Amino acid sequence: MMLDRSGKQVAAMADLESAQKYLAAHECDVVIASAELAPRLREGTTISVPVIAVVRSRDLDVAIVLFDAGVDDVVTEPLDELALAVALRHVGNVPRRGVAMPAAPSLVGEGEAMQRLRATIDQVARTKSTVLILGESGTGKELVARAVHDASPRRHRRFVAVNCAAIPATLLESELFGHVRGAFTDAVRDKAGLFEDADGGTLLLDESGELPLALQSKLLRVLQEGEIRRVGETQSIKIDVRLVAATLRDLSDDVAAGRFREDLYYRLNVLPLRIPPLRERTEDIPQLARFFALRTAQRHRLGNIELSDEVLEALARQPWPGNVRELENVIERALVLVDGPSIELPFLATVMTVQGGEVACSDDGDELSIKKATRDLEADLIRKALGVTQGNRTNAAKLLEISHRALLYKMKEYGISCLNEALRTRERAQRFLEIRQSRPNIIYVAEALRLSRVLWRNSVSGSTSALAASKQFSCDARAPAGH
Repeated sequence: MMLDRSGKQVAAMADLESAQKYLAAHECDVVIASAELAPRLREGTTISVPVIAVVRSRDLDVAIVLFDAGVDDVVTEPLDELALAVALRHVGNVPRRGVAMPAAPSLVGEGEAMQRLRATIDQVARTKSTVLILGESGTGKELVARAVHDASPRRHRRFVAVNCAAIPATLLESELFGHVRGAFTDAVRDKAGLFEDADGGTLLLDESGELPLALQSKLLRVLQEGEIRRVGETQSIKIDVRLVAATLRDLSDDVAAGRFREDLYYRLNVLPLRIPPLRERTEDIPQLARFFALRTAQRHRLGNIELSDEVLEALARQPWPGNVRELENVIERALVLVDGPSIELPFLATVMTVQGGEVACSDDGDELSIKKATRDLEADLIRKALGVTQGNRTNAAKLLEISHRALLYKMKEYGISCLNEALRTRERAQRFLEIRQSRPNIIYVAEALRLSRVLWRNSVSGSTSALAASKQFSCDARAPAGH
Protein backbone atom coordinates (compact mmCIF):
# COMPACT_ATOMS: atom_id res chain seq x y z
CA MET A 1 0.00 0.00 0.00
CA MET A 2 1.10 3.57 -0.70
CA LEU A 3 1.17 4.48 3.01
CA ASP A 4 3.47 1.57 3.81
CA ARG A 5 5.83 2.51 0.98
CA SER A 6 5.95 6.11 2.17
CA GLY A 7 7.64 5.02 5.38
CA LYS A 8 4.72 6.14 7.54
CA GLN A 9 3.70 3.99 10.49
CA VAL A 10 0.19 2.63 9.90
CA ALA A 11 -2.10 1.23 12.61
CA ALA A 12 -5.29 -0.64 11.67
CA MET A 13 -8.24 -0.75 14.07
CA ALA A 14 -11.16 -3.19 13.87
CA ASP A 15 -13.90 -0.98 15.28
CA LEU A 16 -14.82 2.50 16.49
CA GLU A 17 -14.06 1.85 20.16
CA SER A 18 -10.57 0.52 19.40
CA ALA A 19 -9.84 3.49 17.14
CA GLN A 20 -10.94 6.03 19.76
CA LYS A 21 -8.82 4.37 22.45
CA TYR A 22 -5.78 4.28 20.16
CA LEU A 23 -6.19 7.93 19.17
CA ALA A 24 -6.55 8.95 22.80
CA ALA A 25 -3.22 7.32 23.61
CA HIS A 26 -1.20 8.14 20.47
CA GLU A 27 -0.39 11.23 18.42
CA CYS A 28 -1.57 10.60 14.84
CA ASP A 29 -1.37 12.69 11.67
CA VAL A 30 -4.55 11.51 9.96
CA VAL A 31 -7.33 8.93 10.19
CA ILE A 32 -8.82 7.15 7.17
CA ALA A 33 -12.17 5.59 8.06
CA SER A 34 -15.36 4.32 6.46
CA ALA A 35 -18.16 6.78 5.80
CA GLU A 36 -20.16 5.16 8.61
CA LEU A 37 -17.45 5.57 11.27
CA ALA A 38 -15.69 8.77 10.19
CA PRO A 39 -18.30 11.26 11.52
CA ARG A 40 -18.45 9.42 14.88
CA LEU A 41 -14.74 9.34 15.65
CA ARG A 42 -14.72 12.59 17.62
CA GLU A 43 -18.01 12.09 19.51
CA GLY A 44 -17.51 12.09 23.27
CA THR A 45 -13.74 12.66 22.90
CA THR A 46 -11.15 15.41 22.58
CA ILE A 47 -9.73 13.82 19.41
CA SER A 48 -8.71 16.54 16.94
CA VAL A 49 -6.85 14.59 14.23
CA PRO A 50 -7.98 15.24 10.60
CA VAL A 51 -10.34 12.57 9.24
CA ILE A 52 -10.69 11.29 5.66
CA ALA A 53 -13.85 9.31 4.89
CA VAL A 54 -13.94 6.50 2.33
CA VAL A 55 -17.25 6.29 0.45
CA ARG A 56 -18.52 3.58 -1.87
CA SER A 57 -20.06 5.87 -4.49
CA ARG A 58 -19.59 9.33 -5.99
CA ASP A 59 -22.97 10.51 -4.66
CA LEU A 60 -22.49 14.15 -3.77
CA ASP A 61 -25.27 14.05 -1.16
CA VAL A 62 -23.13 11.63 0.85
CA ALA A 63 -20.10 13.90 0.60
CA ILE A 64 -22.08 16.96 1.72
CA VAL A 65 -23.45 15.11 4.75
CA LEU A 66 -19.94 13.97 5.69
CA PHE A 67 -18.44 17.46 5.32
CA ASP A 68 -21.27 18.93 7.39
CA ALA A 69 -20.56 16.29 10.05
CA GLY A 70 -16.97 17.54 10.33
CA VAL A 71 -15.07 15.14 8.06
CA ASP A 72 -12.08 16.88 6.47
CA ASP A 73 -11.98 15.15 3.08
CA VAL A 74 -13.60 12.32 1.13
CA VAL A 75 -12.17 9.69 -1.23
CA THR A 76 -14.04 6.99 -3.11
CA GLU A 77 -13.59 3.24 -3.42
CA PRO A 78 -11.66 1.68 -5.02
CA LEU A 79 -8.92 3.87 -3.56
CA ASP A 80 -6.92 5.76 -6.16
CA GLU A 81 -3.37 6.49 -4.99
CA LEU A 82 -3.27 9.94 -6.59
CA ALA A 83 -6.60 11.00 -5.07
CA LEU A 84 -5.54 9.65 -1.68
CA ALA A 85 -2.20 11.45 -1.92
CA VAL A 86 -3.99 14.72 -2.73
CA ALA A 87 -6.39 14.24 0.19
CA LEU A 88 -3.52 13.49 2.58
CA ARG A 89 -1.64 16.57 1.37
CA HIS A 90 -4.63 18.81 1.94
CA VAL A 91 -5.76 17.52 5.33
CA GLY A 92 -2.21 18.11 6.50
CA ASN A 93 -3.06 21.82 6.39
CA VAL A 94 -6.34 21.47 8.31
CA PRO A 95 -6.22 23.15 11.74
CA ARG A 96 -6.89 20.63 14.46
CA ARG A 97 -10.17 21.08 16.25
CA GLY A 98 -9.92 20.33 19.95
CA VAL A 99 -13.57 20.71 20.87
CA ALA A 100 -14.68 18.08 23.37
CA MET A 101 -18.22 16.78 23.43
CA PRO A 102 -20.01 16.89 26.78
CA ALA A 103 -20.55 13.88 29.00
CA ALA A 104 -23.06 11.12 28.28
CA PRO A 105 -26.65 12.42 28.35
CA SER A 106 -27.73 9.84 30.92
CA LEU A 107 -25.42 11.50 33.46
CA VAL A 108 -26.28 15.13 32.66
CA GLY A 109 -28.08 16.93 35.47
CA GLU A 110 -27.42 18.40 38.89
CA GLY A 111 -30.61 17.28 40.63
CA GLU A 112 -30.50 15.11 43.73
CA ALA A 113 -31.43 11.94 41.83
CA MET A 114 -28.58 12.34 39.34
CA GLN A 115 -26.06 13.19 42.04
CA ARG A 116 -26.99 9.97 43.83
CA LEU A 117 -26.69 7.98 40.59
CA ARG A 118 -23.24 9.36 39.79
CA ALA A 119 -22.04 8.67 43.33
CA THR A 120 -23.32 5.10 43.13
CA ILE A 121 -21.60 4.57 39.77
CA ASP A 122 -18.30 5.69 41.29
CA GLN A 123 -18.77 3.24 44.16
CA VAL A 124 -19.72 0.16 42.13
CA ALA A 125 -17.10 0.83 39.43
CA ARG A 126 -14.28 0.08 41.85
CA THR A 127 -15.56 -3.44 42.55
CA LYS A 128 -15.68 -6.63 40.49
CA SER A 129 -19.26 -7.49 41.44
CA THR A 130 -22.14 -7.95 39.02
CA VAL A 131 -24.30 -4.88 38.44
CA LEU A 132 -28.03 -4.85 37.66
CA ILE A 133 -29.24 -1.63 35.99
CA LEU A 134 -32.96 -0.91 36.27
CA GLY A 135 -34.65 1.72 34.16
CA GLU A 136 -37.48 2.43 31.76
CA SER A 137 -36.99 2.44 28.01
CA GLY A 138 -35.04 5.50 26.87
CA THR A 139 -33.39 6.30 30.22
CA GLY A 140 -29.92 5.37 28.94
CA LYS A 141 -29.14 2.03 30.55
CA GLU A 142 -26.33 1.21 28.11
CA LEU A 143 -24.71 4.61 28.67
CA VAL A 144 -24.78 4.08 32.43
CA ALA A 145 -23.24 0.62 31.95
CA ARG A 146 -20.49 2.20 29.86
CA ALA A 147 -19.95 4.82 32.58
CA VAL A 148 -19.43 2.00 35.10
CA HIS A 149 -16.92 0.38 32.74
CA ASP A 150 -15.07 3.64 32.02
CA ALA A 151 -14.67 4.36 35.74
CA SER A 152 -13.46 0.84 36.54
CA PRO A 153 -9.97 -0.73 36.44
CA ARG A 154 -11.18 -2.53 33.27
CA ARG A 155 -11.61 0.71 31.31
CA HIS A 156 -8.67 -0.06 29.00
CA ARG A 157 -10.23 -3.37 27.92
CA ARG A 158 -13.30 -3.96 25.79
CA PHE A 159 -16.87 -2.98 26.62
CA VAL A 160 -19.27 -5.30 24.75
CA ALA A 161 -23.05 -4.82 24.70
CA VAL A 162 -25.75 -7.18 23.46
CA ASN A 163 -29.53 -6.73 23.44
CA CYS A 164 -30.96 -10.10 24.43
CA ALA A 165 -34.41 -9.18 23.09
CA ALA A 166 -33.04 -8.37 19.62
CA ILE A 167 -31.52 -11.81 18.94
CA PRO A 168 -33.68 -14.91 18.32
CA ALA A 169 -33.51 -17.39 21.18
CA THR A 170 -32.15 -20.06 18.81
CA LEU A 171 -29.12 -17.87 18.00
CA LEU A 172 -28.51 -16.21 21.35
CA GLU A 173 -26.57 -19.12 22.89
CA SER A 174 -24.09 -19.18 20.00
CA GLU A 175 -23.82 -15.38 20.08
CA LEU A 176 -22.95 -15.33 23.78
CA PHE A 177 -20.86 -18.49 24.15
CA GLY A 178 -19.59 -19.11 20.62
CA HIS A 179 -19.55 -22.44 18.79
CA VAL A 180 -17.22 -24.93 17.16
CA ARG A 181 -17.30 -26.08 13.58
CA GLY A 182 -20.05 -28.61 12.95
CA ALA A 183 -21.99 -27.76 16.12
CA PHE A 184 -25.06 -27.11 13.93
CA THR A 185 -25.91 -26.86 10.24
CA ASP A 186 -24.52 -23.38 9.56
CA ALA A 187 -21.47 -23.71 11.83
CA VAL A 188 -18.83 -23.89 9.08
CA ARG A 189 -16.01 -22.59 11.30
CA ASP A 190 -15.14 -22.02 14.95
CA LYS A 191 -16.51 -18.77 16.34
CA ALA A 192 -15.77 -17.03 19.62
CA GLY A 193 -18.75 -15.66 21.53
CA LEU A 194 -19.27 -12.30 23.18
CA PHE A 195 -18.01 -13.56 26.54
CA GLU A 196 -14.64 -14.30 24.95
CA ASP A 197 -14.70 -10.97 23.10
CA ALA A 198 -15.17 -9.19 26.43
CA ASP A 199 -12.48 -11.16 28.28
CA GLY A 200 -10.74 -8.79 30.70
CA GLY A 201 -13.43 -6.18 30.16
CA THR A 202 -17.17 -5.72 30.65
CA LEU A 203 -20.17 -7.44 29.03
CA LEU A 204 -23.59 -5.77 29.13
CA LEU A 205 -26.63 -8.03 28.79
CA ASP A 206 -29.35 -5.54 27.94
CA GLU A 207 -32.97 -6.70 28.33
CA SER A 208 -31.65 -9.62 30.40
CA GLY A 209 -35.20 -10.50 31.43
CA GLU A 210 -35.67 -11.91 27.90
CA LEU A 211 -33.08 -14.68 28.43
CA PRO A 212 -34.61 -18.16 27.89
CA LEU A 213 -34.57 -20.40 30.97
CA ALA A 214 -32.08 -22.81 29.36
CA LEU A 215 -29.62 -19.98 28.80
CA GLN A 216 -30.16 -18.71 32.33
CA SER A 217 -28.65 -21.97 33.61
CA LYS A 218 -25.53 -21.51 31.47
CA LEU A 219 -25.22 -17.89 32.57
CA LEU A 220 -25.44 -18.96 36.21
CA ARG A 221 -22.52 -21.33 35.65
CA VAL A 222 -20.47 -18.49 34.16
CA LEU A 223 -21.05 -16.39 37.27
CA GLN A 224 -20.28 -19.28 39.61
CA GLU A 225 -17.28 -20.86 37.86
CA GLY A 226 -15.85 -18.06 35.72
CA GLU A 227 -15.77 -20.25 32.62
CA ILE A 228 -17.78 -20.81 29.46
CA ARG A 229 -18.21 -23.68 27.02
CA ARG A 230 -18.78 -23.08 23.33
CA VAL A 231 -21.76 -24.77 21.67
CA GLY A 232 -20.62 -28.23 20.55
CA GLU A 233 -17.45 -28.13 22.67
CA THR A 234 -16.57 -30.41 25.57
CA GLN A 235 -13.76 -28.31 27.04
CA SER A 236 -14.39 -25.20 29.16
CA ILE A 237 -12.62 -21.87 28.65
CA LYS A 238 -11.65 -19.68 31.59
CA ILE A 239 -12.74 -16.06 31.24
CA ASP A 240 -12.47 -12.88 33.29
CA VAL A 241 -15.52 -10.74 32.49
CA ARG A 242 -17.44 -8.28 34.58
CA LEU A 243 -21.13 -8.81 33.87
CA VAL A 244 -23.59 -5.93 33.83
CA ALA A 245 -27.27 -6.78 33.31
CA ALA A 246 -29.95 -4.26 32.39
CA THR A 247 -33.71 -4.55 32.32
CA LEU A 248 -36.81 -2.39 32.14
CA ARG A 249 -38.88 -5.04 33.93
CA ASP A 250 -39.05 -5.96 37.59
CA LEU A 251 -37.23 -9.30 37.57
CA SER A 252 -38.66 -10.20 40.97
CA ASP A 253 -42.08 -10.41 39.29
CA ASP A 254 -40.60 -12.72 36.65
CA VAL A 255 -39.11 -14.86 39.42
CA ALA A 256 -42.53 -15.14 41.08
CA ALA A 257 -44.09 -16.08 37.72
CA GLY A 258 -41.45 -18.74 37.05
CA ARG A 259 -39.99 -16.91 34.04
CA PHE A 260 -36.64 -16.15 35.67
CA ARG A 261 -34.43 -18.28 37.88
CA GLU A 262 -34.36 -17.08 41.48
CA ASP A 263 -30.72 -18.07 42.02
CA LEU A 264 -29.64 -16.17 38.90
CA TYR A 265 -31.65 -13.13 39.98
CA TYR A 266 -29.76 -12.94 43.27
CA ARG A 267 -26.45 -13.43 41.43
CA LEU A 268 -27.24 -10.50 39.12
CA ASN A 269 -28.78 -8.24 41.74
CA VAL A 270 -25.59 -7.80 43.78
CA LEU A 271 -25.24 -4.07 43.05
CA PRO A 272 -28.52 -2.62 41.75
CA LEU A 273 -28.46 0.72 39.93
CA ARG A 274 -31.80 2.42 39.30
CA ILE A 275 -31.96 5.15 36.64
CA PRO A 276 -34.79 7.58 37.42
CA PRO A 277 -37.23 8.33 34.59
CA LEU A 278 -37.20 11.87 33.24
CA ARG A 279 -40.51 12.73 34.92
CA GLU A 280 -38.82 12.19 38.31
CA ARG A 281 -36.02 14.68 37.56
CA THR A 282 -37.75 17.49 35.73
CA GLU A 283 -35.26 19.97 37.21
CA ASP A 284 -32.64 18.46 34.86
CA ILE A 285 -34.68 18.90 31.67
CA PRO A 286 -33.46 22.44 30.79
CA GLN A 287 -29.84 21.35 31.19
CA LEU A 288 -30.46 18.21 29.13
CA ALA A 289 -32.21 20.24 26.43
CA ARG A 290 -29.27 22.63 26.17
CA PHE A 291 -26.89 19.66 26.06
CA PHE A 292 -28.77 18.07 23.16
CA ALA A 293 -28.99 21.43 21.38
CA LEU A 294 -25.22 21.88 21.64
CA ARG A 295 -24.50 18.33 20.50
CA THR A 296 -26.91 18.56 17.57
CA ALA A 297 -25.46 21.91 16.49
CA GLN A 298 -21.93 20.47 16.59
CA ARG A 299 -22.91 17.27 14.80
CA HIS A 300 -24.76 19.04 11.97
CA ARG A 301 -22.64 22.23 11.98
CA LEU A 302 -25.74 24.39 12.50
CA GLY A 303 -24.20 27.30 14.37
CA ASN A 304 -25.60 28.70 17.60
CA ILE A 305 -29.36 28.11 18.01
CA GLU A 306 -30.92 29.20 21.29
CA LEU A 307 -33.81 27.61 23.18
CA SER A 308 -36.11 30.29 24.55
CA ASP A 309 -37.06 30.35 28.24
CA GLU A 310 -40.67 29.56 27.29
CA VAL A 311 -39.50 26.49 25.38
CA LEU A 312 -37.42 25.24 28.31
CA GLU A 313 -40.36 25.73 30.68
CA ALA A 314 -42.70 23.87 28.31
CA LEU A 315 -40.24 21.01 27.93
CA ALA A 316 -40.01 20.68 31.71
CA ARG A 317 -43.79 20.22 31.88
CA GLN A 318 -43.86 17.34 29.40
CA PRO A 319 -44.44 13.78 30.73
CA TRP A 320 -41.76 12.28 28.41
CA PRO A 321 -42.87 8.61 28.36
CA GLY A 322 -39.88 7.93 26.07
CA ASN A 323 -37.56 9.59 28.61
CA VAL A 324 -34.18 11.03 27.58
CA ARG A 325 -34.29 9.43 24.13
CA GLU A 326 -37.60 11.12 23.33
CA LEU A 327 -36.33 14.51 24.52
CA GLU A 328 -33.21 14.14 22.38
CA ASN A 329 -35.29 13.34 19.29
CA VAL A 330 -37.47 16.42 19.78
CA ILE A 331 -34.49 18.75 20.25
CA GLU A 332 -32.61 17.36 17.26
CA ARG A 333 -35.66 17.63 14.99
CA ALA A 334 -36.35 21.18 16.12
CA LEU A 335 -32.79 22.38 15.52
CA VAL A 336 -32.50 20.76 12.11
CA LEU A 337 -35.81 22.13 10.84
CA VAL A 338 -35.95 25.61 12.36
CA ASP A 339 -35.35 28.74 10.28
CA GLY A 340 -33.73 31.33 12.48
CA PRO A 341 -31.39 31.68 15.45
CA SER A 342 -33.75 30.38 18.15
CA ILE A 343 -36.48 27.85 18.95
CA GLU A 344 -39.71 29.50 20.09
CA LEU A 345 -42.81 27.93 21.63
CA PRO A 346 -45.06 27.93 18.52
CA PHE A 347 -42.41 26.10 16.51
CA LEU A 348 -41.87 23.60 19.34
CA ALA A 349 -45.61 22.90 19.22
CA THR A 350 -45.25 22.09 15.53
CA VAL A 351 -42.38 19.70 16.17
CA MET A 352 -44.30 17.98 18.95
CA THR A 353 -47.34 17.74 16.67
CA VAL A 354 -45.42 15.75 14.09
CA GLN A 355 -44.08 13.51 16.86
CA GLY A 356 -47.63 12.88 18.09
CA GLY A 357 -47.39 14.60 21.45
CA GLU A 358 -48.71 17.78 23.00
CA VAL A 359 -46.94 20.79 24.41
CA ALA A 360 -48.02 21.46 27.98
CA CYS A 361 -48.38 25.21 28.45
CA SER A 362 -48.79 27.37 31.50
CA ASP A 363 -52.27 28.32 32.68
CA ASP A 364 -51.96 31.90 31.47
CA GLY A 365 -50.82 30.91 27.96
CA ASP A 366 -52.70 29.65 24.97
CA GLU A 367 -53.21 25.91 24.99
CA LEU A 368 -51.22 24.27 22.20
CA SER A 369 -51.86 20.66 21.27
CA ILE A 370 -52.04 18.36 18.29
CA LYS A 371 -55.77 19.03 17.97
CA LYS A 372 -55.20 22.77 17.52
CA ALA A 373 -52.06 22.61 15.40
CA THR A 374 -52.77 24.30 12.08
CA ARG A 375 -52.52 22.69 8.68
CA ASP A 376 -50.20 25.47 7.56
CA LEU A 377 -47.67 24.68 10.28
CA GLU A 378 -47.67 20.98 9.45
CA ALA A 379 -47.28 21.67 5.74
CA ASP A 380 -44.44 24.10 6.46
CA LEU A 381 -42.65 21.48 8.54
CA ILE A 382 -42.95 18.93 5.73
CA ARG A 383 -41.53 21.44 3.25
CA LYS A 384 -38.59 22.10 5.56
CA ALA A 385 -37.91 18.38 5.98
CA LEU A 386 -37.95 17.90 2.21
CA GLY A 387 -35.58 20.83 1.86
CA VAL A 388 -33.17 19.49 4.48
CA THR A 389 -33.14 16.06 2.80
CA GLN A 390 -32.80 17.54 -0.71
CA GLY A 391 -36.23 16.20 -1.69
CA ASN A 392 -35.55 12.65 -0.49
CA ARG A 393 -38.97 11.55 0.74
CA THR A 394 -37.70 8.45 2.54
CA ASN A 395 -35.22 10.47 4.61
CA ALA A 396 -37.78 13.24 5.15
CA ALA A 397 -40.24 10.70 6.57
CA LYS A 398 -37.55 9.41 8.96
CA LEU A 399 -36.73 12.95 10.06
CA LEU A 400 -40.40 13.71 10.67
CA GLU A 401 -40.85 10.30 12.36
CA ILE A 402 -43.84 9.37 10.25
CA SER A 403 -44.19 6.54 7.75
CA HIS A 404 -43.27 7.04 4.12
CA ARG A 405 -46.88 6.33 3.19
CA ALA A 406 -48.15 8.98 5.62
CA LEU A 407 -45.74 11.52 4.18
CA LEU A 408 -46.95 10.85 0.62
CA TYR A 409 -50.55 11.23 1.78
CA LYS A 410 -49.83 14.54 3.52
CA MET A 411 -47.85 15.84 0.55
CA LYS A 412 -50.81 15.11 -1.71
CA GLU A 413 -53.23 16.62 0.82
CA TYR A 414 -51.23 19.87 1.06
CA GLY A 415 -50.23 20.01 -2.60
CA ILE A 416 -46.51 19.68 -1.86
CA SER A 417 -44.23 18.34 -4.61
CA CYS A 418 -40.55 17.39 -4.43
CA LEU A 419 -37.93 19.68 -5.89
CA ASN A 420 -37.39 18.84 -9.54
CA GLU A 421 -34.13 17.10 -10.34
CA ALA A 422 -32.57 20.08 -12.11
CA LEU A 423 -33.16 22.36 -9.12
CA ARG A 424 -31.88 19.67 -6.75
CA THR A 425 -28.71 19.28 -8.80
CA ARG A 426 -28.01 22.99 -8.84
CA GLU A 427 -28.71 23.39 -5.12
CA ARG A 428 -26.39 20.49 -4.33
CA ALA A 429 -23.67 22.02 -6.47
CA GLN A 430 -24.11 25.40 -4.81
CA ARG A 431 -24.02 23.78 -1.36
CA PHE A 432 -20.77 22.04 -2.27
CA LEU A 433 -19.34 25.36 -3.45
CA GLU A 434 -20.26 26.95 -0.10
CA ILE A 435 -18.40 24.17 1.72
CA ARG A 436 -15.45 24.43 -0.68
CA GLN A 437 -15.14 28.21 -0.20
CA SER A 438 -15.53 28.13 3.59
CA ARG A 439 -13.07 25.23 4.00
CA PRO A 440 -10.42 25.65 1.28
CA ASN A 441 -8.56 22.49 2.22
CA ILE A 442 -11.42 20.30 0.94
CA ILE A 443 -10.85 19.19 -2.62
CA TYR A 444 -12.98 16.09 -3.41
CA VAL A 445 -11.36 15.79 -6.84
CA ALA A 446 -13.83 13.23 -8.19
CA GLU A 447 -16.70 15.74 -8.30
CA ALA A 448 -14.89 19.01 -9.02
CA LEU A 449 -14.98 19.09 -12.82
CA ARG A 450 -18.52 17.66 -13.08
CA LEU A 451 -19.85 20.24 -10.64
CA SER A 452 -18.20 23.10 -12.48
CA ARG A 453 -20.21 22.06 -15.53
CA VAL A 454 -23.40 21.73 -13.49
CA LEU A 455 -23.05 25.24 -12.10
CA TRP A 456 -22.29 26.67 -15.52
CA ARG A 457 -25.09 24.79 -17.31
CA ASN A 458 -27.72 25.64 -14.70
CA SER A 459 -26.73 29.28 -14.40
CA VAL A 460 -29.59 31.32 -15.81
CA SER A 461 -27.47 34.32 -16.76
CA GLY A 462 -24.00 32.83 -16.96
CA SER A 463 -23.03 35.08 -14.07
CA THR A 464 -19.50 35.97 -13.10
CA SER A 465 -19.81 34.02 -9.84
CA ALA A 466 -20.85 30.85 -11.67
CA LEU A 467 -17.99 31.31 -14.12
CA ALA A 468 -15.55 31.86 -11.28
CA ALA A 469 -16.80 28.72 -9.56
CA SER A 470 -16.42 26.78 -12.79
CA LYS A 471 -12.85 27.94 -13.25
CA GLN A 472 -11.99 27.25 -9.61
CA PHE A 473 -13.31 23.68 -9.69
CA SER A 474 -11.70 22.99 -13.08
CA CYS A 475 -8.37 24.30 -11.87
CA ASP A 476 -8.51 22.09 -8.77
CA ALA A 477 -9.40 19.04 -10.85
CA ARG A 478 -6.60 19.56 -13.37
CA ALA A 479 -3.87 20.40 -10.88
CA PRO A 480 -4.62 18.52 -7.65
CA ALA A 481 -1.11 18.76 -6.26
CA GLY A 482 -1.13 22.52 -5.88
CA HIS A 483 -2.97 24.66 -3.39
